[in-house]
Amino acid sequence: MSPAGRLDPAGALRCPVGEPWQPPSGFAKICQQVLAAQLDAATLALAPSCVAAITWRGRVVAVHTSGQPRMDGAPAGPGTVYRIASMSKSFLAAAALSLREDDVLNLDRPARELIGGLESARFGAGGAGSVPLDATLDELLSNRSGIAEDNPWGDEHLAEPREWMADRVAEGLRLSAFPGTVYQYSNLGVSQTGRAIEAVTGIPVEQVVRERILDPLGLSATRADPSMYPDGTDLARGFRTFDDGSHFRPEPFVGSGALGCIGELFSTVGDVASWMHFLGSAFDEIPDPGLETVLSASSRRRMQTGHTLMRTTEWPFAGRRLDGAGYGYGLICELDHRFGRVAQHSGGLPGFSSHMRWHPTTGIGVVVMANSNSFGAWRPASAILSTVLDAVEAPSARVRVWPEALEAASRMERTLVSGGSLEDLLEPVPDTGLLSRNVLRDVPWAVRSQRLAALTDQAGPVQENLPPLAERILTAPTPAALRWAVPCQRATLVCDLRMAGLHHPVVQAIDTQLAGPDGRKPAGEQSLAQDHIQVLI
Repeated sequence: MSPAGRLDPAGALRCPVGEPWQPPSGFAKICQQVLAAQLDAATLALAPSCVAAITWRGRVVAVHTSGQPRMDGAPAGPGTVYRIASMSKSFLAAAALSLREDDVLNLDRPARELIGGLESARFGAGGAGSVPLDATLDELLSNRSGIAEDNPWGDEHLAEPREWMADRVAEGLRLSAFPGTVYQYSNLGVSQTGRAIEAVTGIPVEQVVRERILDPLGLSATRADPSMYPDGTDLARGFRTFDDGSHFRPEPFVGSGALGCIGELFSTVGDVASWMHFLGSAFDEIPDPGLETVLSASSRRRMQTGHTLMRTTEWPFAGRRLDGAGYGYGLICELDHRFGRVAQHSGGLPGFSSHMRWHPTTGIGVVVMANSNSFGAWRPASAILSTVLDAVEAPSARVRVWPEALEAASRMERTLVSGGSLEDLLEPVPDTGLLSRNVLRDVPWAVRSQRLAALTDQAGPVQENLPPLAERILTAPTPAALRWAVPCQRATLVCDLRMAGLHHPVVQAIDTQLAGPDGRKPAGEQSLAQDHIQVLI
């Protein structure tokens, strides 16, 4: 297993357009070993049963089962059904976006125009200084509506009738932040999206989710109520422990009512594997047209993009190295410092704990389900995914660089190595040629020439018979940006260029620096997620 900070070998991968990342040989064995290592006896003791799986592109690669889902002697298996609680929010979000695509639901519309009672909500001390709730459905769905965090309260009131909840909203909600400004995880707030769906469709939100999302995707093991499963289904019961698993007491299912749309679903690791692939594959170079008929790749990517900033020093990120995080639509998006984008969400209700997370770049996912809310499924799930990604040396992203960027790098290098001037590459008229005019206005050629001479004094002459440029590519942060190495007799130069995305792209910025001891990065540059990008040509 390689260290997570190791730099990947230089060189671009020649890869047909649309071909996904492929796991190494022995992948299933690696996954099974990781599951066994992370799901140790101390972890598993916190729930009567647990089922965990590592998946790749919708397929369960390895599964680990333990315990008894009903404490009746029958063992847990891959098909055991657990409640997935707030993981349901992603299904609600997908249904809302499906209606948006059909021009039935406008997420930018003020929510109070569709949901009675929200006009009474206020933030502030009252009177003339109070601020009314003007949040949109987009802000409700991404947890920045101003409605206060309500995790424990929401669990207890999941089954309250719609009429009861409507009365509580009409009484006037007390907001705890200016609408649209900060992240607050509000079950009540997200559930208003369900009320809006019912307002525009005239049918229960559970039916909308089933007809628009679950049934078209064939997620037959994912349902909103235990009564919807046939007799004999391996359905886990909920349990609680207050002494770290020494004793468990049965916990009845929390019912489903006005808040049900944000936490009512039950599912299996197999169905969640399919769901993670449905969402994560939206980042594929060529999205599956069959999945587009359910929800467009564009909408699925929006679900997995942070719309509301989250503090990475607090739960559930504390102790992990992230470059950023945000709440999307029913999902949390992490920007892992080593592995790039990771999408995830937890589920927790009295008697149950679950977590799903996946790495869109590789298609690797993890789902962990247990029937005790003391289990904290997010902990082992996070460790499992990070360990597997490290073991397979996963790229932080896969970027297919523009052919124009490759050509620009090649021409610039030839010009400089031959002793020519970048002035020869300037555009003859605006937005034509290789270099934008700003390049030599930002740093004139005379200054660049002096700096380049100083670098070559340290590095020595460029080596003869350089390998092809494609073999010396170091990274490409975007298709419009390229970094490559130029080996010299005593050291290596690191060259960077960035292009402006015009119809005929032009180079807008260039830089050349002396590499540090690793020959891969400029001396003194900190580690970056882009160090581990897999460049495709």
